[in-house]
Amino acid sequence: MTPVLPGSTIGFLGGGQLARMSALAARSMGYDVHVLDPDPDCPAAAVASHVVTAAYDDIDAASAFARTCHVITLDIEQVAPASIAAASLHAPVHPGAAPIHIVQDRGRQKAWLQQNGFPVVPFQIAHSPREVADAFAILGRSIAKTTSGGYDGRGQARIRSIHDLPAASALTERATVVVEQWIELAGELSVMVARSSSGEVRTFPVSWNHHDNGVLTWAMTPAPISEGTAEAAITLASSIAAELGIVGLLAVELFVTTSDTLLVNELAPRPHNTFHATERACLTSQFEQQVRAVCGLPLGSTALLASGAIVNVLGDLWPADGTQPAWHRALEVNGVRVHLYGKKLAKPGRKMGHLSAVGPTAESARDAVLDAYARLLPS
Repeated sequence: MTPVLPGSTIGFLGGGQLARMSALAARSMGYDVHVLDPDPDCPAAAVASHVVTAAYDDIDAASAFARTCHVITLDIEQVAPASIAAASLHAPVHPGAAPIHIVQDRGRQKAWLQQNGFPVVPFQIAHSPREVADAFAILGRSIAKTTSGGYDGRGQARIRSIHDLPAASALTERATVVVEQWIELAGELSVMVARSSSGEVRTFPVSWNHHDNGVLTWAMTPAPISEGTAEAAITLASSIAAELGIVGLLAVELFVTTSDTLLVNELAPRPHNTFHATERACLTSQFEQQVRAVCGLPLGSTALLASGAIVNVLGDLWPADGTQPAWHRALEVNGVRVHLYGKKLAKPGRKMGHLSAVGPTAESARDAVLDAYARLLPS
């Protein structure tokens, strides 16, 4: 691929916070930015010179949008493959329709991973309440997840006993369900792989992640794991990215079991919440790396400048009277920065921004952002 050089236009299918932060990196490198999103006030709109308001399955809109761009990438994997295919007739789209088709459905993703020999939690696909019950009989204690549309803990139900089957079965009323066996975990990791159109590959230091109620609360890098576990995680994630043929970024979320075994949880072919700290902690942020990868530029070094951490800021923090949280209190903690996504409406559970910090250790950076977050809580 001939490199898409600064001065060209990068299009983003999806205009959420990931597109916003990647677009800021693109702008700093001299690129113009166009965005297609169903919401005209999407976070990336403030950074783009041109915004197309259209649904992700609007093939005509995607095709017309592509004619204004030199290269296109994605902010969200729920863009219809048909729209990606239509856009690709006019400009390169990374990642393409084939890997997106695999990744955007949990059941299809799990089956693809299993078929290609990658380690996953034992699972069953269920289309009806009876199949949910059958899956529980096979797997025992489990968690049911809708195959599409659910994220950050939504569209999920735990099955501890037969008494939990009605709630899990209800999920099948609107979607196919993946029932996964419950595994005792030592922790959760993620690996970010960047692959350019020329085949160059770089990985970021492994992230250690903490979730509450299925939603990422904080993440820190480098992960406090053995060198062997880190190397195994990076090798596994790199193999998945190569098998998928990803151009751009692929985040691979991994479970670490109590027996120190790695299992693949989910894939995300885009920048990822757990690597927001790279903006400060690494020589090249995940956002700049995405621009480099999809434009066919040499990938940047992912070496650590310092250990880093982030904590998510959800809409729950916004006072009921509509005022802003007390950001000045968070900024009292040395080294902490506030990153807001420009979302107009704060809602419970909605990611509105994050706090970041760097430090001599990942734990010190994590403690700094948690201290800053605690200062935002109502007294």
